[in-house]
Amino acid sequence: MNRGLVFSLVGGIGLLAGVIFVVASPPQVSPEAIQSSVTRTPELLSRAWQMPVAATFKHSVTWQSNASRCGPASVANAYRSLGEEETTEAEVLEGTGKCWTGFCIIGLTLDELTEVAQQHTERKVSVIRDITAAEFREHMKRANDPNRRYIINFAREKIFGAGAGHHSPIGGYLEAQDMVFVLDVNENYRPWLVETDRLFAAMDTLDGGKKRGLLLIQ
Repeated sequence: MNRGLVFSLVGGIGLLAGVIFVVASPPQVSPEAIQSSVTRTPELLSRAWQMPVAATFKHSVTWQSNASRCGPASVANAYRSLGEEETTEAEVLEGTGKCWTGFCIIGLTLDELTEVAQQHTERKVSVIRDITAAEFREHMKRANDPNRRYIINFAREKIFGAGAGHHSPIGGYLEAQDMVFVLDVNENYRPWLVETDRLFAAMDTLDGGKKRGLLLIQ
């Protein structure tokens, strides 16, 4: 084999391994920072789990298999709550050509995740982005509708002080407290509540030149 080709292949494999390592090891957030950045008081969490949409998840979230697959894990959890058949990451990704290495290299954008979500359902799947804080709050109020599922794409750094972009389902909205229940698919974070304005600020950021946003399944 041509020596230059060998070096090119080795270099390419090394670069891919490096990318996978970076994807699998995003900036870490300490347990103390997680605890202090969001709300997890037993009373509010209990009330949050009783909301119409959150209740369909039955106090259970299936955690993402690695740091890059939060998007497919979020779709799988949302589908499980809706009674759809594709309730694992593998089933959600089957036939999409995405994440075939076991990792979603540099993660999936909101638009890519929408394509994945639409692959195995007859439900309408759409992207909501470039909205105002007031419009976001109205969507969060509708997140309590059992016929709708929202998945949010947000930047962890805006809430926790560090961390990368992330996808997770929305479990509902506590209107009296103006707080959103995020069913975080990362086992290190687990479900949490946060003020609506703070979550909007984390969503209202750029990813690949486009604003992050919401994926709506209905």
